[in-house]
Amino acid sequence: MRSFHSALNATVTGVTVVTTRVGGRPHGQTVTTLSSISDEPPQLLVAVSPELAAAIVERGAFAANVLGDDQARVAEAFRACDPEFLTRDWWPFGGGLPRLNGAAAWFECSLARVVPAGERVLVMGDVIRAARGSARPLAYVRRGYAAPLAA
Repeated sequence: MRSFHSALNATVTGVTVVTTRVGGRPHGQTVTTLSSISDEPPQLLVAVSPELAAAIVERGAFAANVLGDDQARVAEAFRACDPEFLTRDWWPFGGGLPRLNGAAAWFECSLARVVPAGERVLVMGDVIRAARGSARPLAYVRRGYAAPLAA
């Protein structure tokens, strides 16, 4: 629906790379759907492709890397399902999940629930660890990346 996409382009969202690691191989995807769904216990929701959801289910955990405002190229690489993930600048976060260097924040989550939703899958997780970096977060609006005015 054209009007839906036009209206949606007026919203400002953060940019996150959701990652997991199965059999020593990292998987990741850029998403613009990251939401806190509970403070107590701390829980997050992300919307990912069915392929990444399957890897998250297999692992039972995922990480959400909130990208910094200088990481638009990282967002594009993971949006395109870049096969060179193994060469990206990351290190194992807590339980071995990929944590991207330079991110504005990181969350490590154990899988709580998976819900199919159209062409995506909603993945809910219980936050095990969280950390804030020094970068300002990257924003996405009107089909482009931007730095927020305040962070």
